[in-house]
Amino acid sequence: MKLGLQIPSFAWAGGPTKLAPMLQQIGQAAEDAGFASLWVMDHFFQIEMIGKTDEPMLESYSALSFLAAVTKRVRLGTLVTGVIYRYPAILIKTVTTLDVLSSGRACFGIGAGWYEREAVGLGVPFPPLRERFERLKETLQIAKHMWSGKTSPYSGKYYQLAEPLCVPLPLSKPHPPILVGGTGEKRTLRLVAKYADACNLYDRDGADAIRAKLAVLRRHCDEIRRPFDEIERTAIGEADVGPGGMSPQQIIEHCRSMSDAGIQHLILSLARVHELTPIEKMGRDVIPAVSHF
Repeated sequence: MKLGLQIPSFAWAGGPTKLAPMLQQIGQAAEDAGFASLWVMDHFFQIEMIGKTDEPMLESYSALSFLAAVTKRVRLGTLVTGVIYRYPAILIKTVTTLDVLSSGRACFGIGAGWYEREAVGLGVPFPPLRERFERLKETLQIAKHMWSGKTSPYSGKYYQLAEPLCVPLPLSKPHPPILVGGTGEKRTLRLVAKYADACNLYDRDGADAIRAKLAVLRRHCDEIRRPFDEIERTAIGEADVGPGGMSPQQIIEHCRSMSDAGIQHLILSLARVHELTPIEKMGRDVIPAVSHF
């Protein structure tokens, strides 16, 4: 099993002048510890289940580009980009640029988007859920089209591209891995089966629920005759390895249960990550143990 690190909060002491050096230290410490990937949320306001709305929040692709410059190995991605926030072709160029400048380390995480307060607050159109999923489908089609090197026009219900040129192409071959986030069985997992290289589930739902979701994904793959094992199974969760939190052995056992349920890549946010000690502890006591799962 691989472990990834998500950085969902930038509410660190010292104010804006300390954000860049702290983010650099976290990124480099995560890479040194053996984390396989680094992730940020694609939000412009902090989400209420993590902190106060007006807490510091960095734009995701700027933050990932910064992390690309201070790391060498870890994959870099969003969990996950909201499809409504950027025109699809501009988004594909953004991810391509990240991939090229990181020497082929970008991962394209995308979903339908859900945070209406953020969208309305910043003047971004927030269509109904059905339309957001239709736009997500078209965006996935546009990504495949542009990353294939095709420049022929694309004509969808919501997006029309006269000349979808993407030069340079990504360094990742055949393209940056596409991760579709979400657990919906009828729409989201069907899109994963047809277009994505990875899914993303929630470890908090438990092993039995994850097994059930992966069984649905397998059925969707079977329907279109796609090998289920082509899709990387990821999940997102959180851990506290500090005093009063989980012991390394408890985290290892949790990872084992996720692996047994079918998860190959578990992405965790760590309490007090800015103290760096949690990252170092994971690298010393957990990552080597779970790499054998």
